[in-house]
Amino acid sequence: MSVQDRLNALGLELPAVATPAGAYVPALVSGNLVFTAGQIPLVDGKLMATGKVGSDIDVDYAREISRRCALNAIAAVQSVIGDLDRVKRVVKVVGFVSSEPSFTQQPQVINGASELLEQVFGEAGIHARSAVGVAVLPLDAPVEVELIVEFE
Repeated sequence: MSVQDRLNALGLELPAVATPAGAYVPALVSGNLVFTAGQIPLVDGKLMATGKVGSDIDVDYAREISRRCALNAIAAVQSVIGDLDRVKRVVKVVGFVSSEPSFTQQPQVINGASELLEQVFGEAGIHARSAVGVAVLPLDAPVEVELIVEFE
């Protein structure tokens, strides 16, 4: 099954890649790797939510938000390699969770992104990962996700 077929089966459509908010690009290729910039949960140019996970946003909704970050990251990958069927492996995911100081469920939040990547890329979507709690993210986004992807 192609990546597009999997996206269709999940009822997902890749969004347009967001215009960078600073002096960087959404994704770039180095050798056979794609490095994405951190992707926040933009939907049609607006954040799905703002605030801190654990006080303003519950874990279940934060998981959904991290899925959106991963979908935006997949779109950024496609923007530089064209065909997502060229993806050989999602190598690494780094997830940042803007959370209140005592919150410790960052891994559960970023599972939303990890699970989506496996659903979209199959075995090639299984990856190494870091899930980090931070004080604040750009635009007060609750979650940010970046990817390193190997392609053929």
